[in-house]
Amino acid sequence: MRAGLRSGVGEPVDSPRRDAGAAGAAPSAAATPDSAAAEGVAGESRIPMAAAVVAAMALTVLMPDSVRAGPNWMLPVIEAGLLAALIAGDPGRIDRRSRRLRTLSIALVSVLVVGALWATGQLVDALIHGGAETNSATELLEAGTLVWLSNLIAFALLYWELDGGGPAARAVRRPAHPDLAFPQQLNPEIAPADWRPGFIDYLYLAFSNGTAFSPTDVMPLVAWAKITMAAQALISIAILGLVIARAVNVFA
Repeated sequence: MRAGLRSGVGEPVDSPRRDAGAAGAAPSAAATPDSAAAEGVAGESRIPMAAAVVAAMALTVLMPDSVRAGPNWMLPVIEAGLLAALIAGDPGRIDRRSRRLRTLSIALVSVLVVGALWATGQLVDALIHGGAETNSATELLEAGTLVWLSNLIAFALLYWELDGGGPAARAVRRPAHPDLAFPQQLNPEIAPADWRPGFIDYLYLAFSNGTAFSPTDVMPLVAWAKITMAAQALISIAILGLVIARAVNVFA
């Protein structure tokens, strides 16, 4: 009797004699699947995530110099390099589990989050103490929109990267206790049996949290998720409230 398939390859094990000798033995580390493909599960496409990173790079270039961290090329070059390394290491669908790839992905998200938070701090400081953009309602609204959208993408990628151990881990297994509970997880009958959240779901989560300033359809169940959603809501309130108030004052 054959023991089954090799992990991630789909070929039978060499011989029955070898199988018989291995009967009753514990599974080796080499036999453990390191990709979603090994379990016959298709990982999510990298295109939405990559498009969001490219959009964040464009937003950074368009930001005023006074709120951007460094020259307009610095952060986009770093982000482009990290994204290229990710795509080269796991092209197509995100279905390969690797500590190196996980580190690269976390580094990319960290750069985006730091850049967005820096821009937020500089914009708020300019609104409170005065700055070049605060004297023109048009420039102020443009700067506020760019910073708000940068935060939206950064937090969407942060939720996407941290929930359930990341996209590759979610493709391999469905966590028994999710960090972020989507409606499809709370009510499995409304979704396909193999449903898993993708980047668009996390982008909508970031958008709804950044506009409603509180959870809507997705519930944070663990500490990091609650803290992160609260931080995004506070940042969104600060940007929208101060920018709109200042713009109205300039118009008046």
